[in-house]
Amino acid sequence: MGRRRRGRVVNGVIVIDKPQGLSSNDAVQKAKRLFGARKVGHTGSLDPLATGVLPLCFGEATKFSQYLLASDKKYWARIKLGVATDSGDADGKVIAERSVDGVSEADIERCLACFRGEIDQVPSMFSAVKHKGQPLYKLARQGIEIEREARRVNIYSNELVAFDGNEFELEIHCSKGTYIRRIAEELGQALDCGAHVVALRRRQAGPYDETDLITFEELEKARETGSLDPYLQPISSTVREWPEVELSDNTAYYLRQGQPVIVPHAPTSGWVRLFEKGASRDQFLGVGEVLDDGRVAPRRLVTSH
Repeated sequence: MGRRRRGRVVNGVIVIDKPQGLSSNDAVQKAKRLFGARKVGHTGSLDPLATGVLPLCFGEATKFSQYLLASDKKYWARIKLGVATDSGDADGKVIAERSVDGVSEADIERCLACFRGEIDQVPSMFSAVKHKGQPLYKLARQGIEIEREARRVNIYSNELVAFDGNEFELEIHCSKGTYIRRIAEELGQALDCGAHVVALRRRQAGPYDETDLITFEELEKARETGSLDPYLQPISSTVREWPEVELSDNTAYYLRQGQPVIVPHAPTSGWVRLFEKGASRDQFLGVGEVLDDGRVAPRRLVTSH
């Protein structure tokens, strides 16, 4: 006999307002306990120092977490000048201190120009990037440093929104895999005084932003009244910005068998979200891709229960 799986079947997405001091994995385990859920996963790590938008995928929604991992992000960051740490943020050990006299708002603005558009960025040793199956931050805690290859990232916007002498604030819109701590470290080097992140908040991850947020405190209160599940967003919300394609019962049947199908008025290219049009409600089937011949091919489908 197979081992009985613990927890109940829960499908959907919760967008947690991650508190400071909690790791992304801690947030997953806490949500799993609250919902008594069988399967939960996050969609990209946030450092313990960081707060804000952390989408958690439950059950069938985990099939679509890869699209959230690949999505663009928005952050607010507060950066302290004159102090460099080994991790690039306030959780690290101070490794250098220098005067910030003479560093002006104009100096920061000038240096920011180098952190816009496509740039090559070397991941921090304190990142979750893996080396031979082990996260770099675990190696860093052992005093081990390895050579890392630079990665190409895209900084769509990077704007100075506040400056008060030795600290400043940035609003950043960037592609996946961008490390805000590295931007702070390299800005500090460019300004010849050192710098590190003292506060970081993720304001958007793919289709989710701060209007979607719920706190653990709110979820704990909801559990006491037995009303947790209404806070779950539908699985389709993971790709809610994609074009929608509606399928008839007959067409949906063939698509579920893995066959590309012809859908009138579908987009001519790209990825789409698929719905079966029903008499009472539309059912989310998953995601597909429009082929060169115009047919829609299934790529990731929800398992029917």
